[in-house]
Amino acid sequence: MRFAATIRSSMHTAVLAACAVTALAPGVAAQVSGYGDKQMGPANEKAPILSKVAISQHLNQQLPLGLTFTDDAGKQVQLASYFGQKPAILALVYYQCPMLCSEELNGLTGALQMVDEVPGRDFNVIVLSIDPSEGTDLASSKKRGYVKRYGHPETAYGWHFLTGTQANIDALTSAVGFGYAKIPGPDGKLTQFAHASAIQIVTPAGKLAQYYLGVEYSPKDLRLGLVEASNGKIGSPVDNILTYCYHYDPGMNKHSLIVARVVQLGGLVTMASLGGFMFVMFRRDYRDGQHVATDKQGTGTMDPPSDAPNGYPLPPGTSKVNGQRNGSH
Repeated sequence: MRFAATIRSSMHTAVLAACAVTALAPGVAAQVSGYGDKQMGPANEKAPILSKVAISQHLNQQLPLGLTFTDDAGKQVQLASYFGQKPAILALVYYQCPMLCSEELNGLTGALQMVDEVPGRDFNVIVLSIDPSEGTDLASSKKRGYVKRYGHPETAYGWHFLTGTQANIDALTSAVGFGYAKIPGPDGKLTQFAHASAIQIVTPAGKLAQYYLGVEYSPKDLRLGLVEASNGKIGSPVDNILTYCYHYDPGMNKHSLIVARVVQLGGLVTMASLGGFMFVMFRRDYRDGQHVATDKQGTGTMDPPSDAPNGYPLPPGTSKVNGQRNGSH
């Protein structure tokens, strides 16, 4: 009875957990779509206009440090001025991006809040707009916003928001392997950009040491990348699975978050875990049942007979007749 009850309890728990997973999956999609700017998109389809959108990991590639850009104070600066003594984190975005770029920079800022290394002292943060029409005012506004978000205004000298000419932007994005394409905005004009999301760690010598893809970054990995890059170490290529988490849908004029595969993978992992849990519980209860049976046989204990009073066995030589005990004398 105990074995059967335990099985029923285990199955009940497993069913409840499975129902919770089933209920959670649609909830994830609903939560992601709830912002209005993110919707479920086709996981394997890529519009022709996005054929140039890619991240090619050019590890150990030397950046063209002779390029000149305009910093957030309106000064002309050479890219080389940010290198030589410390590594840098490079982010290629555009400041008027309606969705993806802000999430990328938010993810970077959040990760930096949880590492010991400090912008300006230990490394530089270099953010470059890929839109040549954007100017110093936008760059300065973005810098103020992210330094405030980081929570340490004294590190402002380590954050650099740049703009530049199309030629210099192309030279840097080509060296990084950052592919993007102009796309029409709500007004039909080519004022927006389709691009993937990634940040790069660069050595003090200006060589690409590591790529981190997506919009959220592990503080532990980020710190390790900075430490290794500061010593001139070049990392290994990473899986491109997160490169296209966000993609631009020209038909809907929105960036879409692809979550179908994530939900499917989570469901498979959960069901596998439940199956393992049920197997372990059934096997344990089966062993317990075997041990109980063995113990009873070894001690010679038997279940009390049905005519025993109050569930206790009668003394030898006695029997129960009409509720009275009769014994031989």
